[in-house]
Amino acid sequence: MKSRAKTKGQDSVRPDVTVRMIAPKALMIGVLLLVTGIAACRGIPPLAEQEQLVREGNLVLERVTTRAVVNVWGEPPHYQTKFTQFFVMPDFTMIPASRVALGESPKGWEAGVHAGEGVFFLYPDRGWLLVFLDDRLVYKETLKAEEMRALVEAWAYDDRFKSRLLEGTPLP
Repeated sequence: MKSRAKTKGQDSVRPDVTVRMIAPKALMIGVLLLVTGIAACRGIPPLAEQEQLVREGNLVLERVTTRAVVNVWGEPPHYQTKFTQFFVMPDFTMIPASRVALGESPKGWEAGVHAGEGVFFLYPDRGWLLVFLDDRLVYKETLKAEEMRALVEAWAYDDRFKSRLLEGTPLP
């Protein structure tokens, strides 16, 4: 009978067990690389395709940029740029915190939060509020005329209290 005495520096795990553990790990790494590759292929379509989506009224989240919207619909009559917190929903859509009642969270939200420079476009003639983050459409909402009026008034009120430093205007 062979002795299996452990010598210093020798692993106590049998070699056949180690080999069996490598296969599932390699499979998991392969699957992760495949999923990452598929997600990376889902980039922004060319500008002409984005403009066609906007013309058709098909405002696809994460697939339309500010440039495409402005090229098709023109400059928004009302817009605002501000640092914004977003609720990240389980399906990875985002809702600006300013579109949710103060102290509330959107229905179905679990725990994801993201923040960045949000660009808000308001097109009253079309009834749309569009919100962009990193130049991608991340939120869209149809609003009634009175909701738009209230939003424009709130933006005007906020603008009254912006300092020149926030506006990027250099001091004399």
